[in-house]
Amino acid sequence: MKEVKRIPYGVSNFVEVVEQNQYYVDKTMYLPLLEDQPSSLFFIRPRRFGKSIFLSMMRAYYDIAQKDKFEKRFGNLWIGHQPTPLQGKFQVLHLDFSRVGGIDGTLAQNFDDYCCGGLDDFASIYEPYYYPGFLRDMKEQHGSTNKLNFLDRKARQSGARLYLIIDEYDNFTNVVLNEQGNEVYHALTHASGFYREVFKKFKGMFERIFMTGVSPVTLDDLTSGFNIGWNISTSFLFNRMLGFSEVDVRTMIQYYKDAGLLPASTDIEAMITEMKPWYDNYCFAEESLGRDPKMFNCDMVLYYLRHYINLGKPPKEMIDPNTRTDYNKMKKLIRLDKLDGDRKGVLRKITEEGQIITNLVTTFPAAEIANPEIFPSLLFYYGMLTISATRGNYMVLSIPNNNVRKQYYEFMLEEYQDRRYINFNDLGLMYYDMAYDGHWRESLEFIAHAYKENSSIRSAIEGERNIQGFFTAYLSVNAYYLIAPEVELDHGYCDLFLMPDLLRYEVRHSYIIELKYLSAKDTEATAKTQWHDAVGQIKRYAAAPKVRQMIHDTELHLIVMLFRGWELERMEEV
Repeated sequence: MKEVKRIPYGVSNFVEVVEQNQYYVDKTMYLPLLEDQPSSLFFIRPRRFGKSIFLSMMRAYYDIAQKDKFEKRFGNLWIGHQPTPLQGKFQVLHLDFSRVGGIDGTLAQNFDDYCCGGLDDFASIYEPYYYPGFLRDMKEQHGSTNKLNFLDRKARQSGARLYLIIDEYDNFTNVVLNEQGNEVYHALTHASGFYREVFKKFKGMFERIFMTGVSPVTLDDLTSGFNIGWNISTSFLFNRMLGFSEVDVRTMIQYYKDAGLLPASTDIEAMITEMKPWYDNYCFAEESLGRDPKMFNCDMVLYYLRHYINLGKPPKEMIDPNTRTDYNKMKKLIRLDKLDGDRKGVLRKITEEGQIITNLVTTFPAAEIANPEIFPSLLFYYGMLTISATRGNYMVLSIPNNNVRKQYYEFMLEEYQDRRYINFNDLGLMYYDMAYDGHWRESLEFIAHAYKENSSIRSAIEGERNIQGFFTAYLSVNAYYLIAPEVELDHGYCDLFLMPDLLRYEVRHSYIIELKYLSAKDTEATAKTQWHDAVGQIKRYAAAPKVRQMIHDTELHLIVMLFRGWELERMEEV
């Protein structure tokens, strides 16, 4: 009996995966498509989407030094039955710029040292294709520029074909951008900056180049000197090249069920239904709308499945805690030079409405990163937005799933908490009473009081929309509900729908909350009209057929809250 394949959670080495009996989702069918593209390619995807293992697979496929292991590694994969003429034809220089350390005065030296190490490793691997002593001669070259020039000469003399693969080409410069700002970054990527100079050396030296990263910031600054790159990030041909499709996920779960690692009673559809709101719904190409399935974040799927196999149930936290580092990196870049009012407004709009209509910018220089018009595009490349529709020549970019929605809520919570701290432990205990006992008044009054006391809200009051954003942010820390603002019910949009997370908790109560706002000048007659309208609205929402599907057998509470300015004037269950 065959040994069951291990789940490759956190593994980015293709050879390790296939040779150590780990599960691999085949992406080799994209190799011929890549070969049909221009020779120098950029491909941008969010973190945790499988970029590194894809590059590792490419390296194993094209590397002439690994040619004799092709059948062992690729024989059971798509490309194993139809290899391309370029298989095993290249000497591959692989660089991972996330491994470059240092952001102080030693930055240039650290970068040079890393590249020198990569070139020395290259010489060690490929010395048999040159001459005895090739490695010694490479090591005698001082600095990465001299080493590259040396390799260029020797490769041309021997007729060697060179392939350059760079992982996280933008990581290193994004760190500089975060920590030292635009001036240091500009010095690196413009004029005689050492980073730019290295890329100029690549031009014309390598027959093929493939680079991946998470943002197009460096790309724009480099391409004026390295102007041969072709960006395929938003091409429909490669929309599904990284990440998992629903078919991939279903096939994987079925494999582990058939292998006995999941019980025979495992409901695969229920598992996918649980994962979809958290990990699915990514689309990276306009032309893929309506024709391609949406994509799952692959690392999140592996995280979920590993927990399910080990514990026999889903993880308590649907968001992988290991992504916290990725989130903090992204947060730093988003808040570069402090988050100004315009970009705060963009974040708040996306958080409250779940989407934004904008032009998708495919590349932009570092100097433009704080531009609020470009900001949504930056969020798209980080995986914080996804293509959901078009509106004329504009793109509708939406929050893809609950995992990402939680990150938006955290942005808002940090802003609110900086102004006035709220004890989440106390609030969490109130949420338990709300979910299990139906005691909702204490928690909602608690948030309303915090809203009143929050000076940042008072200084820039924006009426009902501002209240909704504040409540949504604080309700998002409620573990027992999936918070859904602006859910369409009965041809209208309710302000807040607290949908019980019944897959993980035996919640007994669910809620629709309608928020109404009065200015200080509004009369009592206006207040009565507002209240009457709110009661009618919320009752119509509750009667919508899909509400019963979402709340199942829980008791539904309809809460109307009326604010005058920042004061809660009236709150009742209707």
